[in-house]
Amino acid sequence: MRGSSVKKSLLILGRYKIKIVLAFLCAIGSSVMNVIIPNIVGGLADIIKAGLGTGIDFDVLWKNTAICVAVVLTGFTFSFIREFITATVSQTMTRDLRIQLSDKLERLSIPDIDSHSVGDLISRATEDISSFSRAFATNVGDIIANSILIIGSFAVMIYYSPLLAILVIFSVVLGIVVNRILAAKATPRYKRQRTELGKLNVIIEENLSGFMVAKSFNSEEDVVADFRTRNEAVYDCSFKANVFSALMMPVMVFFGNLSYVVVVFGGSLMMTSGRFGITFGTITAFILYVRMFSGPLSKIAKSISQMQPAFAASARLFEIFEETEIDDKGKTELEEVKGEVRFEHVRFGYVPGRPVIHDFSAVVSPGMKVAIVGPTGAGKTTMVNLLMRFYDPDNGQILIDNVPLGDISRKSLHRALGMVLQDTWVFTSTIRDNLIFSTEGITDERLEEVLDETGLSHMLSTPPEGVDTKITEQDGLSAGQIQMITIARAMLKNPQILILDEATSSVDTRTELLIQKAIDSLVKGRTSFVIAHRLSTIVNADLILVMKDGDVVETGKHEDLLLRGGLYADIYNSQFDDSSEDTESANE
Repeated sequence: MRGSSVKKSLLILGRYKIKIVLAFLCAIGSSVMNVIIPNIVGGLADIIKAGLGTGIDFDVLWKNTAICVAVVLTGFTFSFIREFITATVSQTMTRDLRIQLSDKLERLSIPDIDSHSVGDLISRATEDISSFSRAFATNVGDIIANSILIIGSFAVMIYYSPLLAILVIFSVVLGIVVNRILAAKATPRYKRQRTELGKLNVIIEENLSGFMVAKSFNSEEDVVADFRTRNEAVYDCSFKANVFSALMMPVMVFFGNLSYVVVVFGGSLMMTSGRFGITFGTITAFILYVRMFSGPLSKIAKSISQMQPAFAASARLFEIFEETEIDDKGKTELEEVKGEVRFEHVRFGYVPGRPVIHDFSAVVSPGMKVAIVGPTGAGKTTMVNLLMRFYDPDNGQILIDNVPLGDISRKSLHRALGMVLQDTWVFTSTIRDNLIFSTEGITDERLEEVLDETGLSHMLSTPPEGVDTKITEQDGLSAGQIQMITIARAMLKNPQILILDEATSSVDTRTELLIQKAIDSLVKGRTSFVIAHRLSTIVNADLILVMKDGDVVETGKHEDLLLRGGLYADIYNSQFDDSSEDTESANE
């Protein structure tokens, strides 16, 4: 898993290869300058030591010092450019990955989206992408630059003293081996940390969205207990992962310091013996090269430890990127939709082996108003989901104007369909933007007409901005007002086939009558499917389909179904009796 994630991560970095190559060249330049500096400093040390008895040659000293300053400034310039490019790549990658993830989510099917919680997807889109981009863009550059320093400094150490260089390498290799063991321990724990963090986000999202429910049921203590349990799980895996990761840097520092001891002790013995050509300046330069050798190793160890959560984050991102997208092989474009809809022996279940719709068949002529009624769980909303092609039937087919849904492009299908759900949805923008959402060519006159029909004109008469009032969570719009906006949105879309799933469930009786009148006007000449629990709203339907346990058990008009005395009559009479009892109670 980790190797696959690393390979795919490097492929993402390949998109920015020009900038990365430029940063790589700057890293080489910076590293070369850093390799040269100890050699110059060692030469300065020999000049000063030699001049202590006979007098210092200041011309040579100032010349070498000037060269050293020039090299330092050049190295600084290269380092600045590299860091600037790295920061640019990091932010660009974060932006591009979020766009890519957003586009990917839009291309996934409803079942694929439903398989992930909202909190988990938010975690992947924010924290995982940031962790991945920051770690790879920054640390990969650091690893390259530090690797060059290691190679350069090691080559110079071999040149000065192969024996002393081997002693240094031996102590450093021990640190590398220990760090690899620590990295192997940290990586799986970082993966679990990301997973647990996504679950924690789910708890937070649910607690915030269900805040009023928790208050009304006095369940604050239970909510807090659930949060603490999940938070403790995040803490547990994060603590263990960070412990192993945090040990990596001290280990390399320890073995790096051990290298200094080896150089000073071994170099002193070699210099006093006079057989190895070691001078005081050589030892001075060697100490700097050891620092240059062990320091980058420590930084590489730190970079690798910081990349452990990035590996885990990339694995979670690629889980989304590699999911199968919506199969939209349909090429047929619905030009002039008549509105005939046929269900032919449709069978469907959300879970394999557990069908919700067993054998549904129906023919709906153009312009008919079809009501779908039945007890909870009968499959009413499922039929609408199939018609919208949010899901595909397991068996059978659905046709619009004799064209199977699978042959129709999804964009063309959704242009022909308008839908109002009982679960209302608006986004943070103006009421105007919410009304004309994805619908072009809406004039102000048509907008005012729809506002009058739905009763929204009265609601918008209070705020000075009117239809340009911005909707936010703090605006305090009622559920009924939001539902009125979604109904008006569907009316503005002016679809040939209209779907209303409990479209008036959140409004009062007076508003319901007003909206029902507007809906009756809207559905004229259009095929419409109305799911309703209040049977009083569909008594004028051209066809009523009564569903129970995924099957159509009765069909007909309101009067005919009442005369049969079946399930429809039972549901209708129970609602009528309830209404009568409520009225009598109110009178008392």
